[in-house]
Amino acid sequence: MDTMAVTVNKTRLRNAKPQLHRQAPLAGAVSIWIALLANPAAAQDWLFTPTLGASAILTDNVNQSATNKQSSLILSATPGFSLQYQGSPRVQAAMNYGLTGVTRTGEGQSDSLFSSLNANGKAELVDNFLFLDASAVVSQQLISLLGSPANATINDSNNAAAFSYAISPYIKQRFGNFADAELRYSATGSAFNDNAANDIYSNTLSGRLDSGREFSYLFWGLDFSMRNANVQGGQNAQFNHYGSTLGYDLTRHLRTFGTLGYDSNDYTATPGTETSGRSWTLGMDWTPNRRTNVKGSFGESYFGRTYSFDFNYRSAHSAWTASYSDGVSDISQQLQNTTIYYRWNCDGGPGYGGVMTPPPNRTGCTLASVAPVGSVTTIGLANGIYVSQTFQGAVAWTKGRSSLGLNVFDTIRQYQQLVGIPEDTVLGVAANYAYRLQPHTTLNAGLAFTNTQSPAGLDSVIARDDNLYTANVGVSHEFGSRLSGTLGLRHQRRDSNDPNANFTENNLSASVYMTF
Repeated sequence: MDTMAVTVNKTRLRNAKPQLHRQAPLAGAVSIWIALLANPAAAQDWLFTPTLGASAILTDNVNQSATNKQSSLILSATPGFSLQYQGSPRVQAAMNYGLTGVTRTGEGQSDSLFSSLNANGKAELVDNFLFLDASAVVSQQLISLLGSPANATINDSNNAAAFSYAISPYIKQRFGNFADAELRYSATGSAFNDNAANDIYSNTLSGRLDSGREFSYLFWGLDFSMRNANVQGGQNAQFNHYGSTLGYDLTRHLRTFGTLGYDSNDYTATPGTETSGRSWTLGMDWTPNRRTNVKGSFGESYFGRTYSFDFNYRSAHSAWTASYSDGVSDISQQLQNTTIYYRWNCDGGPGYGGVMTPPPNRTGCTLASVAPVGSVTTIGLANGIYVSQTFQGAVAWTKGRSSLGLNVFDTIRQYQQLVGIPEDTVLGVAANYAYRLQPHTTLNAGLAFTNTQSPAGLDSVIARDDNLYTANVGVSHEFGSRLSGTLGLRHQRRDSNDPNANFTENNLSASVYMTF
């Protein structure tokens, strides 16, 4: 193989680094630090909520294996807490942390200990001038799309702890009605336990100058970004972009725009692969009413034809979203853009939102727990630089006692540093239905399908084409304002062109979640 090729997934080396669950409390302190910088906080400004989750899972194939099928009883407990700052409108800070301990019965099974963390903070340090954003996330990620798709509670053979953080001070300046400016510095990073992927630490300086209110129909903008990525155990990279935007409001609801730019990058790629060049796009932005927005563009970049699309619609009972984007990325950037959802208890039933943002158009929401496994698209860890093409669509509908959710996704990654520029794909659809049997009891059911394709030599000796089917049914009950529980039955099956990757698994689970 060409010496310029890089390994996409390295062999896992146990205990190669300090366990990330030891780093999580320090990482989570980032968002708290923001609040303290902006305003010395009294104790009453913080809402501290201890939590405890516990589960028991009985499975007939804990290894999710075709050849080593074993039954197991899996017990887990997750003490944790949520922390929210409520002292000043200039500061938003929230943090959820949990430490999960798992014990598994059966021959060859081992115990596990891992963390989960989602911390976010925003602060206005100087009125209308100096701001600060920060975030820290610790999660369990699939190492390979072709290994066991189980979450880390059932088995952790294909999971690794991933820690991502971002600290970003920036200034904003308004030049009368002529223009608005922003200058931002960002320090970001992603680290992975067990050498599952190359750690990446980046420094980015970016800025933009946009037309002000003086320009009524015509609008314009200038922007730049310079990112230096330090790749541990790999090849460092630099990404520089310079761009301009010019647009015109055709009506109050419709605008058209175009962009011109140039990318000057420095990273190792296979011979004949462009790493720098000019770019352009043409697009339109349509907002027919307050509930609907459609934005799309097409153009050309140094890596080929490029498209973008974003659709949002909300009604009294539903929310619809769809988006498509492409661009050069690495695993650190992709993890920074992956949203972790949280379960909120709202008037009319449960909903999902961010750690600081309740579900839209819902009232009476209190933060409950992390969304169930499978509600967030898993991308699989990878090394190197790739062109990522991602489509996502979702609809959430609630009326009366019924709630319906539908998600579709399709991600293609083309590896620019591997000979032949191979690509892997993961696409799927998931549907979930909930029916409120009683004010505090809800019946839940779901179906999901995922297809994963990977060429020979990328992550396996042979080309792989896998279909994963999942069906689940269960019931959840709120025993009180601080205690809830679920009982569920799940069936999972994988059909692969590699017979050794086929498996079926059934499990029965019971869990409780308590806040104090």
